[in-house]
Amino acid sequence: MRKAFLLILFLFSTHFTNVTVVFAQTKAVSETRDPFMWPFSATSIWNMPIGSNANYVPALLEMPTAKMLTLDEDLIVLTPDVTNMNIYWCTAFWDKTKDRCIADQPLKLQGSLPIPQSFVVSPTTWDGTTPNAGIAVLLKDKHSIWQSQPFAHCSNGSDATTGYVYTDNQDLYGDGYYGSHGGSHLSVLGGSIRVNELTPTSGPIRHAIKMNICGNKNFYYDNVYKGHRWPALTVDAAASTNYGSLRTTTPQPECRMGALMAIPATVTIASMGLESPPGKILAQALQDYGGYVVDDTGWDVFAIETEWGPNGRFRDIFKQNWGYDFVVSMSQSTSTIWGRDIVKIYKALNIVTNNSATSIGGGGTLRQALAPAFISTSIADINSDSTPKFVIPVSGGIKIIESGNLQIYSILGNVIKSENVEVDHIITIKQGTYILRLETRNGMKIQKIII
Repeated sequence: MRKAFLLILFLFSTHFTNVTVVFAQTKAVSETRDPFMWPFSATSIWNMPIGSNANYVPALLEMPTAKMLTLDEDLIVLTPDVTNMNIYWCTAFWDKTKDRCIADQPLKLQGSLPIPQSFVVSPTTWDGTTPNAGIAVLLKDKHSIWQSQPFAHCSNGSDATTGYVYTDNQDLYGDGYYGSHGGSHLSVLGGSIRVNELTPTSGPIRHAIKMNICGNKNFYYDNVYKGHRWPALTVDAAASTNYGSLRTTTPQPECRMGALMAIPATVTIASMGLESPPGKILAQALQDYGGYVVDDTGWDVFAIETEWGPNGRFRDIFKQNWGYDFVVSMSQSTSTIWGRDIVKIYKALNIVTNNSATSIGGGGTLRQALAPAFISTSIADINSDSTPKFVIPVSGGIKIIESGNLQIYSILGNVIKSENVEVDHIITIKQGTYILRLETRNGMKIQKIII
């Protein structure tokens, strides 16, 4: 009997929580998507298009003077089947006088994770002196995403180090809002420009992107909002004294950590005078989906988050495809087509002021269709004989035999129930076929059950 139950085809992608969705009438999407390349639920902040009810105010960003654009490389490691690598605690963080390659003594294990030894992140390979180096690792259950920063793996065959670990693992198929971007606690995986995007043949970017701006010049801090806005959970440690401290013009109070920046719907991309193909693709993405501000650059420059991992390095691929670097110096901001486009794009950015948990992207008719359903993955090919079981059928429902956070889904992936459960708890449920997902301290388990 073929064990083909396509749970992930529907799971999460059909679950819309507290979001009123009006589809764009002429933009149907019929294909499926690979969660490794296009993760998270269709209604995640990373995948929701901007809506017709979005309210915009100019971002009023002050242009940089050190460098126009750089990149913040997100280390994306989606190789759950490789041998685990040990990661140890290191307090070097962003101190230029300390060595991230050396773990603190006595050794403190931060995790043992499936990361290829060939993926070397060291002073000889990373960009800059103390990059953020946030990492997202897909665990062996092929759902859970572990995140930390700053990560270092300085030679093939060695252990790795990291500092801050975001303790709430996210689900590849869930909302995926949060993670280890230290300035906001937003995701390392969500919103990154991936290695297969912004190429001559890739077509449009169909998700929000992540952006960093210079906090000293552009972030606004007051005692009401404390320098951030939804969906950001926090700000940088010295935000109260640093944010806006070098501002030379009237500040924009809406420009805070977590802001959704976008090119307004009233602007026609064709009228912006963009000269480069990737500039036009980036501008369209920022109008259709926007960009979330997730970190302070820490110096006078703009930055965009891009992928670096076993799957490749976006910066290298971008240069191979277009013949010029993604990074833009001040002189290149006027002398190259890509540099001039970046200046035009940042000057056009506004902030969506009514972006919220109940109205992602401002609400109304969406500029693009929601992300399509996921393709099947091996973890979805389960049947009712799968082991180990964590519930058993009883008269009128199910009995819990292992504690944890339980989610019950219908055959179509709709959430029936979600609650913390203990051993011997009875849940009443009508006859039917269900998919059960239990999160425990030891990981996640999935079971199909027929009542």
